[in-house]
Amino acid sequence: MAKRKIINIDVEKCNGCGDCIPNCPEGAIQLIDGKARLISDLFCDGLGACIGHCPQGAINIEEREAEAYDEKKVMANIVKHGKNTIVAHLKHLQDHDQAAYFKEAVAYLKENGIEDPGAAHLHAGHGHSGCPGARVIDMQSERKSQGSGEVTHKAVSELRTWPVQIMLAPISAPYFNGADLLIAADCVPFAYPDFHSHLLRGKILLIGCPKLDDLSVYKEKIKAIISGNDIKSVTYAHMEVPCCFGLISIIEEAIKHSDKKIPFEDVTITIRGQRR
Repeated sequence: MAKRKIINIDVEKCNGCGDCIPNCPEGAIQLIDGKARLISDLFCDGLGACIGHCPQGAINIEEREAEAYDEKKVMANIVKHGKNTIVAHLKHLQDHDQAAYFKEAVAYLKENGIEDPGAAHLHAGHGHSGCPGARVIDMQSERKSQGSGEVTHKAVSELRTWPVQIMLAPISAPYFNGADLLIAADCVPFAYPDFHSHLLRGKILLIGCPKLDDLSVYKEKIKAIISGNDIKSVTYAHMEVPCCFGLISIIEEAIKHSDKKIPFEDVTITIRGQRR
């Protein structure tokens, strides 16, 4: 077992109302002895769809040793409950941009001869009905239409896509194909005054914090993005502090795992805003 994010139910706060259960299509929660209980680590994806539906505030996300989430076992459980539960689960994966799990779920349906419930045509990361801050936006065509225009001293953003957080970026976004990828520790744009003009220009951006975020999640996400898309190059920009170096080996491993010859550049920024 490894550490990962998973729900925790405070049985003292839980009043047994059961509002969380229909909002967990994975079937990870059941009412037992009048209380909501997490019945299996394997069924909980740790995304917390159930949290907002608990009137008692009894559910939160914690990080602990837990069995790895298993999409195939989840699907085996889900199909028992019929079409509406399958649709709810697929939509849940789409809304959280879980493209890899989404593909596994659809593959399970095909492999087991289960009828398409009408949601399997959805593609995680295309279209968005979840958080507006995670809606995929490709601004590259907008940049091109603006042209060079009149020379001005006003600074121009080189950001070409949205969202930029590693956790939110969809694995299958079309703008990753043929992209020069810039992965930046999230302190870098604040410290480096020429971030847009010297680092970001012409690149697709992903940002995250190697110290405070879950590197095991980053590892799988970055590996999936690099393996599943035609990435031309990868640049990792980070601060000079030791805690920022954690992503280097993860990116190198992801490139190696892809079996592609992808150029990788490691850029260090000092606390005083200079590029080494």
